Amino acid sequence: MKEPEEPLPDSGAVFTFGKSKFAENYPSKFWFKNDVPVHLSCGDEHTAIVTGNNKLYVFGSNNWGQLGLGSKAAITKPTCVKALKPEKVKLAACGRNHTLVSTEGGNVYATGGNDEGQLGLGDTEERNTFHVISFFTSEHKIKQLSAGSDTSAALTEDGRLFMWGDNCLGQIGLKNVTNVCVPHQVTIGKPVSWISCGYYHSAFVTTDGELYIFGEPENGKLGLPNQLLSNHRTPQLVSEIPEKVIQVACGGEHTVVLTENAVYTFGLGQFGQLGLGTFLFETSEPKVIENIRDHTISYISCGENHTALITDIGLMKLMLKIWKARRKLWEIMKVFLQVPTVKQKEQKEPVMIAQLKPLKRKKKPTWRNGPFLNTMKTQKDTCLVMQRAVH
Repeated sequence: MKEPEEPLPDSGAVFTFGKSKFAENYPSKFWFKNDVPVHLSCGDEHTAIVTGNNKLYVFGSNNWGQLGLGSKAAITKPTCVKALKPEKVKLAACGRNHTLVSTEGGNVYATGGNDEGQLGLGDTEERNTFHVISFFTSEHKIKQLSAGSDTSAALTEDGRLFMWGDNCLGQIGLKNVTNVCVPHQVTIGKPVSWISCGYYHSAFVTTDGELYIFGEPENGKLGLPNQLLSNHRTPQLVSEIPEKVIQVACGGEHTVVLTENAVYTFGLGQFGQLGLGTFLFETSEPKVIENIRDHTISYISCGENHTALITDIGLMKLMLKIWKARRKLWEIMKVFLQVPTVKQKEQKEPVMIAQLKPLKRKKKPTWRNGPFLNTMKTQKDTCLVMQRAVH
């Protein structure tokens, strides 16, 4: 007889699914004893998780020291970075082979590959332990971190954006340099509210809801008309979106934009990652995903060739139904996913995740902050966090 499913703890759990070099390629979950997962980020082949107790856990590939554990051995289970325990980690961002973290004290640390200066340490030597980026002080108050292939970005609470690393295609917005090894401010004269680094392009949202984009101009992923592509090395306004922009997510060759009323996509679409209902090869014109217009989307994320969205209204509407009809976890979460795989036909429209099994509970949960979802920057894997309040 099959053993009963282990209950999901009130503190929440991390769910993973997709391609893996270190485990079986089927959905799984894990959680932390006496701690809550609150933030996560996925790189090419590694993952970083920040918990409610401000601890940093890492696992995955470690060929460049991107786990920051002092060696280059791959780790298959979440492992605490003990050296950062006194620092109280707040945020983490994983690039192709490097990792960034910020702490409650205002420090920013980096580890891993550094060929293009993406660690921000003033040189191009890789590290296998976390080193503090001396540029940042407690005055910067980091709000968001993002990492691309060999690029890094930090956004402060007062709207200042700093970027560093590879700029061969203009992906950090500095016109006349190929790379920088220390943070440089990127400015258009307006404060910034959101930043996303893709593989070779980046985008940010201003506090007044405008979208600016820059980097590699191929496959329509900048959402710009042809006459503006020559200026791709500096931030360009995406004027084709007639609504106030809230978030942006940059994938490998596509871009997803969340506005107050819709989700727009543009760029490469041959795997269905644009969610437009066709395998459109590419488009530079921002297009609305029509079949989710009746959902209120709260978070967007991109992998190399797939896209994931989360809706808050779906969560609230289906909370009660789980208890009356014992519906599956994925029905509560109302997560829509685009995942190209070898064994599964590519999806050209958003579909609800059906891999997660029903979870038994001892008592009805309440939501803390809703789920946090992150997709690999370049691979076909996805992680998400389900959070529950402690009763």
